[in-house]
Amino acid sequence: MPIIECVPNISEGRDRAKIDAIAAVVETVEGVRLLDVDPGAATNRTVITFVGEPGPVCEAAFRLVKKAQELIDMSAHRGEHPRFGATDVCPLVPISGITLQELVPYAHKLGERIGKELGIPVYAYEAAAKEDKRRNLANNRAGEYEGLEKKLADPAWKPDFGPTAWNESTKRSGATAVGARKILIAYNVNLNSTSVRRANAIAFDLRESGRVKREGGTLTGKIIKDAEGNPVHTPGKLKAVKGIGWFIEEYGIAQLSLNLNDVDVTPVHVAFDEACKSAAERGIRVTGSELVGLIPKQCLLDAADFFLRRQQRSLGITEREKITIAVKSLGLDDLAPFDPRKKVIEYQLEDAAMSRLVNMSLVRFTEETARETPAPGGGSVAAITGAMGAALGAMVANLSANKRGWDERWGEFSGWAVKAEGYRTRLLELVDADTRAYEAIMQALQLPKAGPEQQAARKAALHEATKGAILVPLETLRVCVDSMEVAQAMAQIGMPSSVSDAGVGVMCARTGALAAYLNVRTNFMGFEDAAFKDKVMQEADELKAKAERMEAEVMAATLAKL
Repeated sequence: MPIIECVPNISEGRDRAKIDAIAAVVETVEGVRLLDVDPGAATNRTVITFVGEPGPVCEAAFRLVKKAQELIDMSAHRGEHPRFGATDVCPLVPISGITLQELVPYAHKLGERIGKELGIPVYAYEAAAKEDKRRNLANNRAGEYEGLEKKLADPAWKPDFGPTAWNESTKRSGATAVGARKILIAYNVNLNSTSVRRANAIAFDLRESGRVKREGGTLTGKIIKDAEGNPVHTPGKLKAVKGIGWFIEEYGIAQLSLNLNDVDVTPVHVAFDEACKSAAERGIRVTGSELVGLIPKQCLLDAADFFLRRQQRSLGITEREKITIAVKSLGLDDLAPFDPRKKVIEYQLEDAAMSRLVNMSLVRFTEETARETPAPGGGSVAAITGAMGAALGAMVANLSANKRGWDERWGEFSGWAVKAEGYRTRLLELVDADTRAYEAIMQALQLPKAGPEQQAARKAALHEATKGAILVPLETLRVCVDSMEVAQAMAQIGMPSSVSDAGVGVMCARTGALAAYLNVRTNFMGFEDAAFKDKVMQEADELKAKAERMEAEVMAATLAKL
């Protein structure tokens, strides 16, 4: 599921009633989660953050821009921050499952709709810019609101969407910049020092702009300038990073305040690691770090992998364990408790209703399965059984990666564990997917069938829902069979004392595969698409035979070692 973030900045930071009214429209769109509303009185500006899938987020953004247009009069606005519109900027940010370039069409569509339906001039910026000079937000906003009338009349700065006329509507709304950009992470690194000067020195080591060159290489030497009179800089270590040092009275320590503008270029763990090195060179120790706002889950998973590799430990551990490793390695709990459920964007979006089965205890899951209802049924049980098999494969691989005397093989076993973990998580997704597929059939059956048109629509909906109910257990069958390769490998090369666990794992995977096969077959009952049935059953029969063959091979090898 693709997830994006939208961070509109509105030109109102003092009237809480207006701010709340504007922010409230976000959650009128189903599937969108309002995460943060951060007003600033001096800037007279509020930053609003919400997340969800691209379509709903764009709808929420449009409603927010419309509400801001209704409530904010730019002709009366005063504030410290540069601005040129009631909704000054409206960036879309990819979080997971979507690339920056894939997000650009959404930004263009949103900008076009704001221009057409609301009559607001729109400039596309960053990755959504239609010409190079408009990539930089500052260029689009040059002259600010006070210079907007002149800007609209300049052919070189004609808005990308919306009107060019300066009238009562545009005078009130101003313009809006709609863009697509990478996520910006505000990240502070804690020092065992109170010296702002030394914190700044470390920040200058790290930030891309580095420090100003001075004659003699001293702090007091004359600044060296280029031919155009601009100060010459010695670049810092980290690309796409801005930073300064400051003292935080609340904590009584100095910090490095870093903005990570592109975590693909400089990830969080790299910034932290380099901060540790630069601090150590000055006799200062990094005690931890602090995240300002939210972070994508992948940033923490990447950090965990970075530190696990350093320890020569298996990367095939659970997501929960990796998040713990990342938090401890980065010292994110140094100054205050760090709750991933509140700080990780994807966790904020989780809907318990959409993953109700996998979140249950084993006792509760078996109780739910035993009830007088068809779902959860064999399909969900097939997936959970397969997941248990994959988990056992991961367990043997992880134990083998950590076995004394096998240190040089940790990478080999880590690779198998990563595969097993991927199969396990996919099968857990299929536990609820199977139940949802059944629910889709029930919804189709409840459609009206009063006349020929309704009957045809109901039949078509039932056909598509049934196809879904067939394809889900087919995917379970595929993944169960794929996962058997891990148990097979572990039975052959894994830690000898755990060979029986590999055998149990392959039996679970085979059971899950055959159970899924039965669900594929039963869901074809009454299905009229013969060509689709033949194609699916050919694949299902082949996978069933492979599962049975692999189980026999692994069981024979396992018993030979016991």
